[in-house]
Amino acid sequence: MTDSADTRPHPDFPADFRGVALRPGDDRYDAARVLYQGRAADEGPALIARCTDQGDVAAALRYASEQRIPVAVRGGGHGSDGHAMPGGALVLDLSPMKAITVDPQARVVRAEPGVLLGELDAAAQEHGLTVPAGTVSSTGVAGLTLGGGIGHLMRRFGATVDNLLACEMVTVDGRKVRADEAENPELFWALRGGGGNFGVVTAFEYRAHPVGPEVVAGQLIFPFEQAADVLAGLPGVMAAAPRELGLLAAIAPAPALPMLPEEAHGRPVLVLVPVYTGEPATGTEVIAPLAALGRPLADLVTKMPWLQANSMLDAVAPYGKRMNLRGGYLPALSPEAIDALLSSAASAPAHPGGATTINLWCMGGAISEDTSEDAMAFSREGAAWLWEAVGMWDAPEQDAPYTRWATDLDALVRPLSLTNGYTNLTEDLGAHWRRGVHGSEAKFRRLRAVKTAWDPYNLLRFNKNIAPEPTP
Repeated sequence: MTDSADTRPHPDFPADFRGVALRPGDDRYDAARVLYQGRAADEGPALIARCTDQGDVAAALRYASEQRIPVAVRGGGHGSDGHAMPGGALVLDLSPMKAITVDPQARVVRAEPGVLLGELDAAAQEHGLTVPAGTVSSTGVAGLTLGGGIGHLMRRFGATVDNLLACEMVTVDGRKVRADEAENPELFWALRGGGGNFGVVTAFEYRAHPVGPEVVAGQLIFPFEQAADVLAGLPGVMAAAPRELGLLAAIAPAPALPMLPEEAHGRPVLVLVPVYTGEPATGTEVIAPLAALGRPLADLVTKMPWLQANSMLDAVAPYGKRMNLRGGYLPALSPEAIDALLSSAASAPAHPGGATTINLWCMGGAISEDTSEDAMAFSREGAAWLWEAVGMWDAPEQDAPYTRWATDLDALVRPLSLTNGYTNLTEDLGAHWRRGVHGSEAKFRRLRAVKTAWDPYNLLRFNKNIAPEPTP
């Protein structure tokens, strides 16, 4: 094996590409192709072009456009489908592009596409700011943003795309453009939720907000037999809660914590994860109604730094596990939805190294009320709760039981879900699903028109793809 720095995957690959190209057999190839989705490791790309800057991206895309070679794009590599490293493909790896700048006076943060959420959080918190984004530090800003972006701050400040001010993008034919409300506004509309279908974004500009440095957050752990009653009470509590309170409810195996009964370890429990970013002195009062919904086995809610609060979920999102992911929007947390989710949790497979989690994210507040449905591609109309079901395991021979569990759960919950949804927290569910996930038929047609204008040959197809109109 060799540690190749050869940048010529083809005799006419552009000489002005200054990054590193890795092929199967090169020393750094296997490390470079590791993704969050472990199943992606079953096949490897033909070439990984690690880009150092926007010029490298433009050079590689000009080559791909001239040759009509489809291109996959890797940012943080956290996508549930593993689209960042398709077998036999040409991959533009943007992970070396990690520049972050913060303007504390204007409260604007600029980040390149290789930046991870933990890095974005840390840079913004140096100035007492944060960008509303996701909840796992290893997630890349690029994929999260282009899909919409939900997290602990969405009820207070909206989705990530609600706080996106501009994108710098390289087109499939290698041109550098800017997209914002004034310049290429239709492209900007599509980039906010339409994924990586239209070009390769090389910088994001965000509106940031003062948060922290301390917040009130943690876990309330309830026994599984209380889960139905606690979940049934959540809509009423959250309807009266301030926007500063974010909430995740998770049905998952109990961790081996000393304050939990030993007989509960590894068995399903309900975990409420409140994150309150208002005045810390009022946090206990705001969160108390959640604890009062049942008799918690453990109350681990406390004051902590925002950086700690926004990385609490890192432990349940290890990089490189084989996984499946299903998700969607619920118009209400109905008894039927609760029954379907709890029965699925009770029937989940259990293998060494494997685990299943069902998450319910409370929406409302800014994400539901402050931005009109047609203002951008990202859809949230009618959504009161977002559900996601995650199976993770180690070995290929365990694929079947975990896939069957996800398929059976989806069959129960999908009929109770809305047609629109959040593309980042589910695997691709097919053409019919893609046609409705952004909302109305009119929005789909609009997205397709933008795709046709900017990527008419569908070179950027390794994604939750919006196909262009047929070309002559």
